[in-house]
Amino acid sequence: MSQTVDRALSILPLLAQGPANLEQVADRLGVHKSTALRLLRTLHEHGMVYRQADQRYRLGARLFALAQEAVENLDVRDIAHPHLVALNEKVGHTVHLAVYEENEVLYIDKVESRYPVRMYSRIGKPVAITVAAVAKLLLADLPEPERRAVAERLDYPQYTARSTPDATAFLAELAKVREQGWATDLGGHEESINCIGAPIRGADGRLVAAMSVSAPNVVVSAEELLALLPLVRRTADAISREYSGNDPVRTPQDHKEAR
Repeated sequence: MSQTVDRALSILPLLAQGPANLEQVADRLGVHKSTALRLLRTLHEHGMVYRQADQRYRLGARLFALAQEAVENLDVRDIAHPHLVALNEKVGHTVHLAVYEENEVLYIDKVESRYPVRMYSRIGKPVAITVAAVAKLLLADLPEPERRAVAERLDYPQYTARSTPDATAFLAELAKVREQGWATDLGGHEESINCIGAPIRGADGRLVAAMSVSAPNVVVSAEELLALLPLVRRTADAISREYSGNDPVRTPQDHKEAR
């Protein structure tokens, strides 16, 4: 990278901490004030920085607009798909990607199991929101008032004896998922199907999607599927890093497990 570009880019994280005057920018870069002024003027011309009435500089509106545009044009499915395929090649089981939209949790990608016995699901189909691992992850990330409102308006079909019975139990499950950073559906929708899920986060730490691995218990037991959880979480973290450009935000429980 050229020295000029490097210096100009170094100004942006400085101003992200708050407005700074010319002398402060020059000191931080280790350059003469005339050099710092030239860089600031160039960034100002492109809307990346703004000079206030007090002669201090702050980040410009154009920078925020570009960042927002970039986020809006990110397609988590395009980013996630190669990772889902790689995970499927390692474990052989069905891998899903899901998002929360308009009060529904929808599958937006699927890599089919390589085993002859498979679960039925399809892209674009809403999931069983009160039991699915991906749904628990996505709803657990909602602010508490919204989480409670969603839980109280849902119906609670008893798909199996392990299905979530009511809003109280669902909220307790969401609190657990929020704390531990992963989720399961162990026979809650279909007695013969188990599922483990992990979150995919954006740059602000909020969930943008959730992924899961599902398998019939005639292929793999619940205990064997749970043993794949570290691999599933590493895959979700890799997608999060690529999507957001940041290391994923981890829960206290995550750090305990990493030790």
